[in-house]
Amino acid sequence: MFRIRIAELNVEIQNKYPFSEKFCREFAAEFSKPDITVFVTPEELEAERELDLYNSTNGYLECICIYRKIALELARFDAMVFHASVISCDGEGYAFAAHSGTGKSTHTDLWLRVFGERASVVNGDKPIFRLINGKWQVFDTPWRGKEKLGNHSSAPLKSICFLERGKENTIKPIGDAEAVSRLFSQVLLPNDPVMAEQQLALLDSLITNTPTYLLHCNMMPEAAIVSYQGMCGQKENNNETQ
Repeated sequence: MFRIRIAELNVEIQNKYPFSEKFCREFAAEFSKPDITVFVTPEELEAERELDLYNSTNGYLECICIYRKIALELARFDAMVFHASVISCDGEGYAFAAHSGTGKSTHTDLWLRVFGERASVVNGDKPIFRLINGKWQVFDTPWRGKEKLGNHSSAPLKSICFLERGKENTIKPIGDAEAVSRLFSQVLLPNDPVMAEQQLALLDSLITNTPTYLLHCNMMPEAAIVSYQGMCGQKENNNETQ
């Protein structure tokens, strides 16, 4: 058993294999009472193995199950795991979501190259979004994707941008209906009806209170500038961003 703190929540993990504790060691914490307690049953581990394509170790599979079970508890705390890369730039969080292979990691790297010390990656793959005092915050977690991008930080959520590849870089705001359909593919909806209803209410709040955009982009540095300008509603001297 070990304990971590993520998204300002105390989580107790009753693990069987050492992999997860090593994986989460940066987030280790001491506390008297957990907000969430999770463990993985043999049946859940076996179900995960049936989906595994890479002959992964039991420890690795347990770690996947652990985060899924944490995710399914988060709605109770006005939070959710959101599949996206989140960049903090000038202290505000910009979330980029895309289908696998679209170039989310490449676009993240462009922001780091273009904006330099102004930008950092909060979490490169599975951050937690949490509504605190009426405002959405994004938090790093140990689950950072294959590039392992993250810096144990948080930021207020400025906007969400969905990426699609294009020859030219263009960005536009999208309406609530389109945002809903795109957001659903980035979250894990609980099977429990009560928890699912809570998460649907959270998604409604996220859409209502967070500007959402669609970016067609190539792999050139201009893509970062266009996306930043579009989400901030301002122009910026290209020389100042480099």
